[in-house]
Amino acid sequence: MNHKQFLIQGLTSQGKVFRPSDWIDRLCGVMAPFRPKTDLGDPRYSHSPYVRPETINGMNCIIVDERLRDIDPRALDFVLGFAKDNDLVLSEICEFPNSKT
Repeated sequence: MNHKQFLIQGLTSQGKVFRPSDWIDRLCGVMAPFRPKTDLGDPRYSHSPYVRPETINGMNCIIVDERLRDIDPRALDFVLGFAKDNDLVLSEICEFPNSKT
């Protein structure tokens, strides 16, 4: 089953690069403990599968999975609110199943 996901780009709606440059590491680090119970990864060394950094077409971005709401609705509100408060480009995206070759 696919879940709604959001893409937060490191650009403002005016096309300016968002600063500080390590904002993705900071935000993903803060959200690292928010993970499914079945994910036994150590939040000190890995990101939450629900808030993870990605590089898309050379741009650093964050992918946010709506299932974060199941862990704590405030966590999802915080991440999406961060994007809105800082005027970052925020889009809803589709999740594609992994291709098996």
